[in-house]
Amino acid sequence: MNYLASYRHFSIYCSIMSEEERFLVVDPVTDIDKLKAIASEPRVQIISLLRKRVRNINEIAEDMGLPQSTIASHIAILEKAGLIRTETVKAKKGNQKICHPAFEELIIQFPSEQTESDFLEVEMPIGLFTDYHASAPCGLCSTDSIIGFLDTTESFLNPNRMKAGLLWFGTGFVEYKFPNNALYDNRPVKRLELSAELSSETPGTNPSWMSDITLWINGVETGTWISPGDFGDKRGKYTPEWWKLEGSQYGLLKNWGITDEGTFVDGVKVSPVTIDELMLADHHSVRVRFGVKDDAEHCGGMNIFGRGFGNYPQDIILRFCF
Repeated sequence: MNYLASYRHFSIYCSIMSEEERFLVVDPVTDIDKLKAIASEPRVQIISLLRKRVRNINEIAEDMGLPQSTIASHIAILEKAGLIRTETVKAKKGNQKICHPAFEELIIQFPSEQTESDFLEVEMPIGLFTDYHASAPCGLCSTDSIIGFLDTTESFLNPNRMKAGLLWFGTGFVEYKFPNNALYDNRPVKRLELSAELSSETPGTNPSWMSDITLWINGVETGTWISPGDFGDKRGKYTPEWWKLEGSQYGLLKNWGITDEGTFVDGVKVSPVTIDELMLADHHSVRVRFGVKDDAEHCGGMNIFGRGFGNYPQDIILRFCF
């Protein structure tokens, strides 16, 4: 049984970079015009060009090697769907239409039977850990730059760590304190779910570099997932251009589920630890710790990818299901 099948919705993310950080949630039934607008390779290419910088129609036509009239038709469709915006400005000869992307992310949300009242969800930035122990190779970076110094554990104390989109270490752990919002609900928690994008860590990258990544909740060791490697075969979907290709690019989205039947990773049982053993009702916070033990069989380090890095636009998500 897949214990994450009860998620309220499934989202497909299309990155559309703009000057402002905005997103649009699309209903595939009522917003079919927006789906039709991006169901075209030339129009996707136009959006990709506008991610890099705004352009006028002549520039887009030149970059794509297509007639100006064809580009103008595609622009009209994208603008009508609200996926780009245009402005007319004066040029050397007459006027020109400047095209801008309208959204950073387009989120296509599919409905399901579960309602929001069936769960409570908290998303924690990966840099807001409350405790840590790390060994080199280690470091943190934001979507703009390295935070502190590479392979210096004191960088994990840098106040700018709250901006981290990627952090890594050889052995050790990072621990987070999530608010226990379930205390304010009269219903018992039937399932606790945790989602994070993870990979192994080695200098450079190595897709066959295994690592035992363990999850503790409220001090209870719930189970270990064996990461198959540190991935750098291609740039992560959200990984910024300045981050070197030789560095870790993306991870795998792993989903822990703790129920009265045990602990599961992506629906596969990894330990007999049950939700009752976490003593959720006795704590005002939920302590979540990811780590690689010094004596792990596969001691291959860990990368945690947050917003702005990797293949998924999220940090660490904790969900209480009723």
